[in-house]
Amino acid sequence: MNNCTLSVYAITFLGMLAGCDASADRSVQEPAATKEAPTGVVENDAPDDQWQVLFDGTSLDHFRGFKQEGMPDGWEIVEGSLTRTGSGGDIITREQYDDFELELEWKVQPNGNSGIFFNVAEDGYGSVWQTGPEMQVLDDELHYDGKNRLTCAGSNYALHAAPEGVVHPAGQWNTVRLVLRGDSVEHWLNGTNVVSYELQSPEWKALVAGSKFRDMPDYGTRASGHIALQDHGDVVEYRNIRIRRLN
Repeated sequence: MNNCTLSVYAITFLGMLAGCDASADRSVQEPAATKEAPTGVVENDAPDDQWQVLFDGTSLDHFRGFKQEGMPDGWEIVEGSLTRTGSGGDIITREQYDDFELELEWKVQPNGNSGIFFNVAEDGYGSVWQTGPEMQVLDDELHYDGKNRLTCAGSNYALHAAPEGVVHPAGQWNTVRLVLRGDSVEHWLNGTNVVSYELQSPEWKALVAGSKFRDMPDYGTRASGHIALQDHGDVVEYRNIRIRRLN
């Protein structure tokens, strides 16, 4: 083997080493992109005596059916959870609330759908969603509403989108904190502030005008009302429901 041949092998070998080093550098300098869920921490130092317990796992006294005197048959207490077990319609709180902070936990069956509404009125209306904005309760993975961020879990239904990566899968508990101060609304899901908006703001009015709610003149206009839990035809469970008035 002559010197020229040795030089060629040496150059080739050094080139291979350089290529390996370059690949290693790229793997460090250009990591695979990851999508992180937004972060947020629920800070709640309110003493227990400021809270009204709406459901403690033993009594349904604080709820009744929408436009009904008592609880419909389709809602029962099952192993400490307020559970939609059959057809009966939406349920609402017996009391009405203005500014408040609501906390609860929910879980749904696979492909399940429900919702949490506020400022709901009864007189002259056939459904809770004709007046009350909704925080969506959903199995994002399997339900078709989960394909659209505007209708996924935690969203202000059809108006404000919630981010990905926050809701827990079907069959697991999710924690909710819903805060209403004046016209300011916050949706918190599993410790993350997923949605914030201002009722009756120019943005709000424009979004409503471009949505299915445009033909409902009283949608989202009430300053107070009932809180409602939706019967969407699926098994859904709620527990540890409590509320704190802020005014």
